[in-house]
Amino acid sequence: MNGDQMPVYLDNNATTRTDPSVVQAMLPFFTEQFGNASSAHAFGGEAAAALKQARRSLQALLGNAYDHEIVFTSGGTEANNAAILSALATQDGRDEIVTTSVEHSAVLALVEQLATRGVKTHIIPVDAHGWLDVEAFRCALGPRTAIASIMWANNETGTIFPVEFLAGLAREAGALFHTDAVQAIGKLRVDLRDSAIDMLSLSAHKLHGPKGMGALYLRKGTKFRPLIWGGSQERRRRGGTENIPGIVGLGRAAELAVERLEPERVRIGALRDRLEQGILHNGECLALGDVNNRLANTANIAFDHLEGEAVVHHLNRAGIAVSLGSACSSGSMVPSHVLRAMQVPAWRMRGAVRFSLSRETTVAEVDEVVCALSDIVARLRATSRESGAPPSYASQSRELSL
Repeated sequence: MNGDQMPVYLDNNATTRTDPSVVQAMLPFFTEQFGNASSAHAFGGEAAAALKQARRSLQALLGNAYDHEIVFTSGGTEANNAAILSALATQDGRDEIVTTSVEHSAVLALVEQLATRGVKTHIIPVDAHGWLDVEAFRCALGPRTAIASIMWANNETGTIFPVEFLAGLAREAGALFHTDAVQAIGKLRVDLRDSAIDMLSLSAHKLHGPKGMGALYLRKGTKFRPLIWGGSQERRRRGGTENIPGIVGLGRAAELAVERLEPERVRIGALRDRLEQGILHNGECLALGDVNNRLANTANIAFDHLEGEAVVHHLNRAGIAVSLGSACSSGSMVPSHVLRAMQVPAWRMRGAVRFSLSRETTVAEVDEVVCALSDIVARLRATSRESGAPPSYASQSRELSL
């Protein structure tokens, strides 16, 4: 990247830039309005009022009935853990979990740990498009199901799950229903007031808010055992002094999401399609996931017989930030559990790259990515053909650098 070229950021499913107005809203609570919301004096009163306003702002985004149904957490991971562990602790006679093979590690890692302690878990498969096997989900529910935890939208492919319908099935079976909505909130319209969803997790930094801040929606009347014990904060559902700057930031991010969600969803979807069509035009690549039912900002493209890591590396050198459809570990490719669950062939899976846009993405940036990627992929394929076999990431990186 030359000195005059601006970087392009298309990794918004990993994190988003904190909106400047969110930063401005937070700043006073580090300095002038620094009180503890539990204190009885004026400083504490200012913090308590800000906390209440943020709760109402998030309530408006989620469409839930009561502001006290929101419990502020340190992020989506804590909210996921709190929801699942609470369900197992409070649902008498129920000790099983139903979830999917494509959940985020914030759910799957916990489920794996619980399995070592004897907790029975039903892992529901997906098809080649990442679509959930609904009948298998229905059959997995039973009299011992404590909770079904199903993500609202997949972080790698953007595929959207029918969580409202699934929540209804769980309720019929007498089980609680939780959704990891970290990728969905701020991108999809949500209305929890008449929903069968009992618990929902979200994270501020996925919707232009601060890192280290999230929330758990907890339907009124749902039995709950805290993950973190301490003082009387959050109606004794989450101990510890509230992170008022972070909570204010999440509240402001929620307000911006309410204002901009619908018009920006249409615009971002058009940009995503422009990007995807430009990439697919070169051939020998495929969009993964359910392309007719996914988040407007997400495209996961598999470049046949190429190393996705090499594609990401050279895009990064060109000042373009994207991410892998696979995780890299110790220099070797470890296939994404999501793509493996979708049974994507190995020769295609290794070339998967995720592009995730935001409301800050522009047409010029999309066109710049298409142009740069066309050149990078052409050179990588030329390298592959000359060698007679798909070269390793190291050789692709080295030869393109010469």
